[in-house]
Amino acid sequence: MEDLDELVELEKSCFTTDQLSRRSFRHMIKSESASVVLCEMDEKLCGYAITLFHRGTSLARLYSIAIVPESRGKGVARALMDMAEQSAISRRCIFMRLEVRTDNQEAIALYKKLGYRQFGVYHDYYEDHRDAFRFQKQIIRFAPLNQTLQIPYYSQSTDFTCGPASLMMAMATLNTEYIPRNWEEIQIWREATTIFMTSGHGGCGPHGLALAANKRGFNAEIYVNYEGPLFLEGVRRTEKKDVLKLVHKDFMHQLEETDVVIHNTVLTQEILEKEIKQGKLALVLISTYHFDQKKAPHWVMISAVDSDFVYIHDPDVDEESHRLAIDNQYIPIARAQFDRMSQFGQNRLRTGVIISQRPKRTRRKNA
Repeated sequence: MEDLDELVELEKSCFTTDQLSRRSFRHMIKSESASVVLCEMDEKLCGYAITLFHRGTSLARLYSIAIVPESRGKGVARALMDMAEQSAISRRCIFMRLEVRTDNQEAIALYKKLGYRQFGVYHDYYEDHRDAFRFQKQIIRFAPLNQTLQIPYYSQSTDFTCGPASLMMAMATLNTEYIPRNWEEIQIWREATTIFMTSGHGGCGPHGLALAANKRGFNAEIYVNYEGPLFLEGVRRTEKKDVLKLVHKDFMHQLEETDVVIHNTVLTQEILEKEIKQGKLALVLISTYHFDQKKAPHWVMISAVDSDFVYIHDPDVDEESHRLAIDNQYIPIARAQFDRMSQFGQNRLRTGVIISQRPKRTRRKNA
C-alpha cells in the first residue's frame, strides 16, 4: 500500500480520461483475482500493469498498463508485459487478452511484436467514445518432451471434414511415410459420414472413423456412452432420422467383420492419459460452444495429457479470425473445462476413437 500515492500520481500523468481512482488501485492490490506489477527506474516508480483473472477460466486480461512519459521508449512497457504474462502463467492461465485504443499505434505495434493477435473490436469502449481493438496471446504453449510423439498438423479443407483431418494427423504420426492429402480427406469423409448431423453436410461418427482407420491398416477402438444411432436429436425430419438409422446399422454390420473393439462407456481422462502414454492417439468429439458459442459437434486429435491440461490439435483453421495453424497445435485446455466440452447434445454424447499401430506380423521359420 506504500506505493498507492505514487500510483495515483502516475495515473494522472498518463491519462486525462478513464483514470483509475485511489479506491480502484486499493481494491486491485488487495484482490485475489488481480495482479499489480510495478517497474522502477532510479528508485522511482515509472510504470505499472494490472492483470485480472477470471475464476473458472484459463483467461487473464491486461486491465491497465501505464508508463510515465519520460520513461517511454526505454523498454519499460516490454518489461511490464513480461511480468504481467508471468503472473498469469503462474496461475496456469492459457490466454492473455487486452484492449487498446484504435489510434494508439505505438502500443498496437508493441503488442503485435510481442505475439498478440487482434481478434475483435469494442465500439464506443472508452470514455471519449473511442473504439478499442481486442488482442489475444496464447501465453502457455506445449513444449514437447523427448518421449512425446511429434504430431504433424493438417487443417481440414471443408467445414465438415474435421473427423477425417484429425484421423489423418493421427495416421501421419503413427506412420511417418503417410502423407495427408485433401483427396483422401474427402474419401475418408465419404466412408465415415453419417450423411446427416445438424445442418449442412453431415460430419463423421466414431464408427465410420474407426472403420476408415481399420481399412488403412491401423488398430481402432471406439468409446461411446450411447448405444444406437447417434445425432438423431440434431435432425427433425423423419426421413433424415431413418437415414441415420440405416447408416448406423450398416456401420455396425461392417464393424462385425473387423477387429475393432467397441467400449460402450465413457472415454475418461484417466483412460485417455494411459493410452497416450502408451504411444496411442485419440480422436475425441467435442462441442464447439466453449470456443465460439455454437453448439456444433467437432472432432479434434488429442496430442498430449498432463496433470493440468489436455492438449489438442484442432484441424479448424480460420484466418479471418486470426486462428492460424500454429495457434491450433498443442492447444492446452484445463482438464475440468475439457470434461465439459467433451460431451455433445441433449443426450450428453461422449465418444472417442483410439488409434494405434497394428503389430507387425512375424513370419514363422520352417523347421
